[in-house]
Formats: sequence, C-alpha cells, structure tokens
Amino acid sequence: MAGVARVFAEAGCKGGFVNIEGGACDPFRYVLPAFSPDADHAAWYSATFAPEAGGKFQAATAIFGERDGSPFLHCHGIWDTGEGMLRMGHVLPFDSVVSRPIPVRGYGSATATFDSVSDPETNFTLFSAKGESVPGNGILLRVRPNEDVGMAIEEVCRKHGIESAHIYGIGSINEPVFEDGHRVACLATEIAIENGLLENTADGLRASVDAAVVDTEGVIYHGRLARGDNPVGVTFELVIIEKRGS
Repeated sequence: MAGVARVFAEAGCKGGFVNIEGGACDPFRYVLPAFSPDADHAAWYSATFAPEAGGKFQAATAIFGERDGSPFLHCHGIWDTGEGMLRMGHVLPFDSVVSRPIPVRGYGSATATFDSVSDPETNFTLFSAKGESVPGNGILLRVRPNEDVGMAIEEVCRKHGIESAHIYGIGSINEPVFEDGHRVACLATEIAIENGLLENTADGLRASVDAAVVDTEGVIYHGRLARGDNPVGVTFELVIIEKRGS
C-alpha cells in the first residue's frame, strides 16, 4: 500500500490505476470471492490465504484512491504462490509486503480520484469516482450492480465524445459469459481486465473486454466478455484512456 501511494504522490496524482507486471510480496495475503453469509450482501470474501512462499505477480491491476482520507487501493490479479499452479483473487494491500521490486505502469489524475463511500445498495464501502472534471484524456468510472460492463463503457464514452480508448479495471460480474458462449456459473466472482479496447465500428461504439475471472473455488477463466450479458455483481471500477492521433 505504501509503495503504490508513493508512486502516485511522486507523480502528483490523486487517483487512477497501475498495472503490476512482475515482482513479489512476502508475506502475501489474498482472498477469493465467496457467497454471502447473510441476506444483506450479494457476495462476500473467503478466509485469508497466506501462502508460505509469498506471491510472485504474473499480472494484476490496482485501482488507487482513498479511504477515510488515507491512501487505499483495490487490487485483483494472478500470481504464483509456489503451489504448482497459478492463483487469482483480491490482494489485501496492508498485509502484503514487497519483497522483490514490482514494476508498475498506469495513469493517474491530478484532480480526480476514487473515494471509498458507504453504498446502501450493496451494503459495502466501495470506491466511487469523485473530484473536479477538467479537460483531459481519461475518465474514472464506477459501474453499479446489474449494468452490463461493456454497454456502460460505450454509453459513457458516447456521452463524452470518445470514439477510441484503452480500458482498464477490476470488479465483479454475476455469472460472466464469454463470446464463445462459455458461462462461469457462479454469482460471486472477481474480474481483472487483461485487455480492453473501445472502437468506433460500423455498428457504433463497441467495447471489447478480455478478462480473467476467478470463481469461489479458485478456478481461473480467460475470455472476451459477451456484449449485453455481463451484469455487474457488486461493483466495477474503470479507468478509460482516450487514444488520440495515430
């Protein structure tokens, strides 16, 4: 947490995201999605995983903002924990300590951020975009439950006159469906966008979102999300960066 906060502070940015591309944490702590133990939440978290070998990042995305006035992040990704197979989930940022340098790259805003606020619809405290809107090339966005991720991106970009963009983000989807027809039959999932693009096609603006998905059993899936069939579970946090020029 302190390492990511330092990167944003040195860049003069309040909020945004970084993609993590290598490096490791030891100790490393993470959780999986889980079914809710009560009727007040749509999903929950598993018990904490604490691999003895720590965690070597293959790829992850960390959305950065604040909670109660202090730096905070929300991170989903894939890592190697020395168990002979890759794992995926939700990083616990205050309990995971950098043990090997972690390269990161991303985008930040000097005027906007993600702020953790109480959300009565889901009964969670969740990141929501806040801050001053100024001319620039990016959008910080939260998509709410039951909205299709891709169509929400298209609608927001249409509203702001963006016709070509890179899409970054993490969140959850109820029973994700890929373009090849495969459905992940699980209401509680964690999602990380691996490659996201918005393009202006003959049929209008279209978002193509290639994502990694993990279910409550820890099974990892990869595929392109089918347009119109991927409703958000609890939340989806996005940073959209407009492509300009050639």
